[in-house]
Amino acid sequence: MDVVTSFPATRFNLQTGKVEETIDRVVSEIPIRIMINEILYATIFCTPTNLRELVAGHLLSEGLVDSFEEITCVEIEGTQCRVTIASEKSVQEKLAMVTPFTRIITSGCGAEIPWPFTKLKDRLGFRKVTSRLETTASCILDAVRNLNVKASIYRQTGGVHASALCSKDGVELAFAEDVGRHNAIDKVIGMGAERDCKFGETFAVSTGRLSGEIVLKIARVGIPVVASISSVLSSGVEIAEATGVTLIGFVRGNRMNVYSYPGRVRV
Repeated sequence: MDVVTSFPATRFNLQTGKVEETIDRVVSEIPIRIMINEILYATIFCTPTNLRELVAGHLLSEGLVDSFEEITCVEIEGTQCRVTIASEKSVQEKLAMVTPFTRIITSGCGAEIPWPFTKLKDRLGFRKVTSRLETTASCILDAVRNLNVKASIYRQTGGVHASALCSKDGVELAFAEDVGRHNAIDKVIGMGAERDCKFGETFAVSTGRLSGEIVLKIARVGIPVVASISSVLSSGVEIAEATGVTLIGFVRGNRMNVYSYPGRVRV
């Protein structure tokens, strides 16, 4: 599948008054229909890269599996993905615990029915992130800057988000781009799991807004710090405080705002 597609466009330049025909590069978006043990789970709209890692990371970050080892098979054919998981709980029990409906997950990262965070907290019974990781503000700043350096699909199209997983010293362990900010996070989680990363010794960076859903993903796998060049949302702060995640926004220039558990960041 082509990641970037070219389309004809008519370009209007109001400064010069010129109107001209051009060819523009547009990022591709495809649906991936996920079956878990032959039960339909969800359809995710995404960029067609690192699809196995996306699916694995999504299952981990949504609490459908507790470890990467539970995922025994991921088969992708076209836009169909069949996953086999081994779990003490039945798939039906897992799906009922995580989500009350079969979902269509768009690249806008919204579910078709809102699910209040109070209910999420009650249903998931998540464990608090207790990692004693410490990193420096300069490591976080450098990691966020590197997102723009590595984001080749973004430079071609301007239509994707980027995420990375880094060691406490700022060494990049995984990098991904996707039309959905949630998907980009899931991809690096999947990559990290495949590479046997110890999530409690890492931090994540993103170009997208940090909402409660993003922070829940981070918390479920035990990543103690997440930072973004963009803003945080009130739901993100609420979930970060409840789960023990250090939440950082507006990582730009030489500044950043830390909204929860600042003790993990040194000057």
